[in-house]
Amino acid sequence: MRLSIEVDLDYYFPEAADLLLAVEVAQLPDQLLIEDLLTIDGAGPLTPIAGEDGIGRRTWMRAEGPFRAAYRATLDVTRPAVTIEGLPATPYQALPAEAVAYLWPSRYCESDRFETFVERHFGAIEGGAKLLAMRDWIRAEMDYVPGSSDTRTTAADAFVARQGVCRDFAHLMASFARAAGIPARLTSAYAWRIEPPDFHAVVEVWLDGAWHFLDATGLAPLEGLARICVGRDATDIAFMTIFGSARMNAQSVRVTRVAG
Repeated sequence: MRLSIEVDLDYYFPEAADLLLAVEVAQLPDQLLIEDLLTIDGAGPLTPIAGEDGIGRRTWMRAEGPFRAAYRATLDVTRPAVTIEGLPATPYQALPAEAVAYLWPSRYCESDRFETFVERHFGAIEGGAKLLAMRDWIRAEMDYVPGSSDTRTTAADAFVARQGVCRDFAHLMASFARAAGIPARLTSAYAWRIEPPDFHAVVEVWLDGAWHFLDATGLAPLEGLARICVGRDATDIAFMTIFGSARMNAQSVRVTRVAG
């Protein structure tokens, strides 16, 4: 599937502030970049660094006053469809280094607080089937409500409120998986056919020697996802981290399928 991505960010910084921008598509075997271009107006100098686990790229810059960023990309997503229901969980001793860190609680994914709940509700199920049961529970019990959470909302908060946005669904899904001893990381992605168009947060779980996508919101087809970066939770995958204050004037994300 060939995707075209267009991102436009229009912000204002009342005082000089550092920011870390993560909007570029990660170059990976299952998402092949044909071309991309990031242009910045009102910030500099630009200092790129690798994302978590070496996936994707972030860019440091310093901004003051009007700030505009535009990102354009065309890529081919070549990800095969995989049904995880029958896939086994990987024994702890066989986990690779890249997966181990995603077994533990993090700032927004307090997986240790869900261990009893997960055992009672999903303890009799194994492997991929257990993760699908968790996903289905979240979809059935949680309401997707824009504006119902903020940057302080954790998985436990969303669990109590029974509502949230994509990052809250992803935090809860990752927390459930980690509570069951299955590595789970959050992924910032561009998503084809998501409404309204925006940056999207999903989960990747480690099963049978590979990472596999899970989207508890069900808002976008998995074959139309393009990773930006990965991490423990929203702390690591924010598209813009601002060390200071800023005002958003306008922001748009467009993902379309094109002939290739």
